[in-house]
Amino acid sequence: MLDIKAVRQDPEAVARALSKRGFVFDVEQFTTLDARRKQADVESQKLLAERKAASKQIGALIGQGMRVDDAKAQVNETLEKIASQIDALTGEAKQVQSQLEALLLAVPNIPADEVPEGASEDDNQEVSRWGEPRQLEFEVKDHVALGEALGEMDFETAGKITGSRFNVMYGDLARMHRALIQFMLNQHTGEHGYSEIYVPYIVNSDSLRGTGQLPKFEEDLFKLEGEQGYYLIPTAEVPVTNVGRDRIFDAQELGEEGVKFACHTPCFRSEAGSYGRDTRGIIRQHQFEKVELVQFVLPDQSDGALEALTGHAEKILQLLDLPYRKVILCGGDMGFSARKTYDLEVWLPAQNTYREISSCSNFGDYQARRMQARWRNPDTGKPELLHTLNGSGLAVGRTLVAIMENYQQADGSITVPAVLQPYMGGTEVLGA
Repeated sequence: MLDIKAVRQDPEAVARALSKRGFVFDVEQFTTLDARRKQADVESQKLLAERKAASKQIGALIGQGMRVDDAKAQVNETLEKIASQIDALTGEAKQVQSQLEALLLAVPNIPADEVPEGASEDDNQEVSRWGEPRQLEFEVKDHVALGEALGEMDFETAGKITGSRFNVMYGDLARMHRALIQFMLNQHTGEHGYSEIYVPYIVNSDSLRGTGQLPKFEEDLFKLEGEQGYYLIPTAEVPVTNVGRDRIFDAQELGEEGVKFACHTPCFRSEAGSYGRDTRGIIRQHQFEKVELVQFVLPDQSDGALEALTGHAEKILQLLDLPYRKVILCGGDMGFSARKTYDLEVWLPAQNTYREISSCSNFGDYQARRMQARWRNPDTGKPELLHTLNGSGLAVGRTLVAIMENYQQADGSITVPAVLQPYMGGTEVLGA
């Protein structure tokens, strides 16, 4: 959530900044609501002063010769009128405040200055490339054809069990999928300084509101039936980031690099806004696995932390020897809560293009304000908002796709990347 004080100070500047996203901030609605709230506060203070003065009138009325009971009755009548007016103003103030909060909850984060202009993924800007796409001297197969030929990727059975956009894997492919998770977690915890964390796969609405999925993106979520208001997680970002909700970290706890968590979870997405996209294979599924990286850092560290976190995700691709490119997202393609995002796009031979495999974002204090994730500044002794970051390190299914397609051989077998072989009992080739 944006800082309401900053919005009040210059709502027109906020509107201009948000226009980079293609988002229209209703300045008139905000200023009208805020003026109503301010007026209600002024009138309430005035009535409180009147109540205080009226309470002192009993003695004065008695001094003027009025009977005690009559004086009390007159003052009580006045106090009742004032109380009724205060109650009405309090109700109006609560209503206006609720409208203000609803308005701000629907407003995305302001992009960083260096975020490029643009309306869609076509306007994202390439930052760098790593590796050279392999030249395959045979007819390239996509991961679906490869997996089905191995007899280890089964969409028909998944459709019978559940429906479309699900998958069943068997044997070595299922084993490689598991190996990738273990490899990623070991790399991030052993080499990149993250602490592993295990979290619930079901969250409440407060958690989703804290990270920005609610109220705007409820249609993309799987909501559970029942009175609890529970949802399946769309990503580990939600439960892990909410570890910091309503919490004040000590400076010592944050250390020099902040608090860093690595977490593996399944992810569940309705994908309401992606109808007809990537219907073949496991690029876009309702259930998939991810290793998520989440950081809580001091405000002056978050820009550097984003570069480091993105580098941690890149290292996984480099160790797997998968060619990729890094792009900075334009304003129109960034996630709702992000102020700056890098996407890593891995090379897929069957599509002859790069496809997203990781998204790494700095949220500034946007999520922290919604969650009240803070740290205690030792210089002032006062709590201040932290900055939050997260990124995929990596999306496991898409990594599996990239390995299958990039490491395929003419006979349909798949070479196992060297770094994964120890996790697969020394297996070097699938389908040999």
